[in-house]
Amino acid sequence: MLDPDGQTIYDLLLDNGSCTKEQLDAAVEEFDSAENDKSFKEIVIDFGLADERSILQAIGDSLGLEVVDLDSYGELSRDLIKLIDAGTARKEAAVPLALDGNTLTIVLRNPLNYQAIDEFRFVLNKEIIQVVAPENQVDAAIEKYYPVDLQSTMHDVLQELSDKNIDLTPTASEEESKEEDLEAMANEAPIVKFVDAILYQAIKDKASDIHFEPFETIFKIRCRVDGALYEMAPPPKSLALPVISRIKILADLNISERRKPQDGRIHLKVGGKPIDLRVSCLPTYYGESVVLRVLDRSVVNLDLDSLGINEANLAKVRDIIIMPNGIFIVTGPTGSGKTTTLYSALKEVNSPESKLLTAEDPVEYDLEGIIQLPINDAVGMTFHRALRAFLRQDPDIIMLGEIRDLESARMAVEASLTGHFVFSTLHTNDAAGTVTRLIDMGVEPFLIASSLVGVLSQRLIRRVCPQCKTAYVPTDDDLKLLELEREDIGDHKFYYGKGCSNCNGTGYRGRMAITELLTMNSQINELVLKSSPTVVIRDKAREMGMMTMREDGIRAILQGLTTMEEVLRYT
Repeated sequence: MLDPDGQTIYDLLLDNGSCTKEQLDAAVEEFDSAENDKSFKEIVIDFGLADERSILQAIGDSLGLEVVDLDSYGELSRDLIKLIDAGTARKEAAVPLALDGNTLTIVLRNPLNYQAIDEFRFVLNKEIIQVVAPENQVDAAIEKYYPVDLQSTMHDVLQELSDKNIDLTPTASEEESKEEDLEAMANEAPIVKFVDAILYQAIKDKASDIHFEPFETIFKIRCRVDGALYEMAPPPKSLALPVISRIKILADLNISERRKPQDGRIHLKVGGKPIDLRVSCLPTYYGESVVLRVLDRSVVNLDLDSLGINEANLAKVRDIIIMPNGIFIVTGPTGSGKTTTLYSALKEVNSPESKLLTAEDPVEYDLEGIIQLPINDAVGMTFHRALRAFLRQDPDIIMLGEIRDLESARMAVEASLTGHFVFSTLHTNDAAGTVTRLIDMGVEPFLIASSLVGVLSQRLIRRVCPQCKTAYVPTDDDLKLLELEREDIGDHKFYYGKGCSNCNGTGYRGRMAITELLTMNSQINELVLKSSPTVVIRDKAREMGMMTMREDGIRAILQGLTTMEEVLRYT
């Protein structure tokens, strides 16, 4: 099903003769497919049916809007820019371009966002002329005229609070603060602007998590980007309670409850696109620590080809996941990308001929065409109970978020032995250790040998920044750390990132997976039946061609994809 904007583009391109109905229907089919995470406009462009300029022209012709080149407007005046506040401009992805008397010309990243135009007309009390421009030009204009500078934003917030004589210190102790007092503080315009600016900056930096951490004398805000935490400029401690209360209001949580953990979700628009945030509140000695998990589909590409898995392992994974039955386990510590790999595999095998069910704690992304069940231990909806119910739903493929105990492990085995393919995760250090972990849980070796078809162990390592990566010849000490000889690397060079504006001075940009894949076969199964130790299973797997994570990491170093430090850190 197309969204309203996609349907409008479909109708316009059909009406003006740019595309045939068959061509557009093929694009709709791609849009509706389980593998798709793009907008309908992006698919039309990918299919070569139209370029962005011709789509914009079709929208402009239909709505009577002029298609413009933003460069032709030159430098916009400060007075003009101030007509729309920065938070609104970033939220709606809108830029004011010209003011003639009481008539304001505005461009939107999404020209079909009629509601925003009506709001601007009402709030600004002006006649609005809308024009259309390419998305990248609008994005660049927002970055230029409405940049996020948290230091100056914080200064403006404190100044505005001072000007309004707003005292952020609760009249009673934090434990006794009344709900209406907290709500009033959290809804003050400066606090709203400050929280919006933090969320915008973090999402723009492609952060996966945002941490708000109150301590005795300071209030820390940190973002996790590419697996590493970076601290933002710390705001005054007095902002901790109103900022955290603001987040709890957005997540529809009880702001007066600060003694128990709470979980919620925030749905918001950033740069004209919807973003989901998963919220976790934890009571600590100096106030509540809040962590937001950013769930942005445009950042996470749920495609096996995009994960960085080496070609040999990727081909074997694809062979495994199309098997009619069995268990495929992805293993690694928290934050190693297990869920993303499983989602990508599910998207690949999803088809109208198969019924897919998932049990997750929690459900992170909505997958088209897949029935997803959130686990809720509080009401008795455990992994074990979910899996038992799944077997009565006639599924072909089941994803069990995690094998946590003997009960869920036995249910997964039972499901695979009765003709279902089961995806799941487990926390172990390597692929071979998964077998012994299942035995330690109490699963009989003969059941493991007859149901387990493969184990993928993985870590996420940072990619070296392509714009500032610099080659160097490794020293003998470097090679010793990697247990390599000079002849092992031939004339390959190693790389590091100097640090530039593209990577915020870190030397890294983006992440990739390094993996080891244990494919079960008769010889490995013989060792499983004997309850052989992990080291024996690992050695046999290596003898039969398994590449360890360290070896996969060295491959990535020699290909100039990452640094020696990253591989040593994770292997």
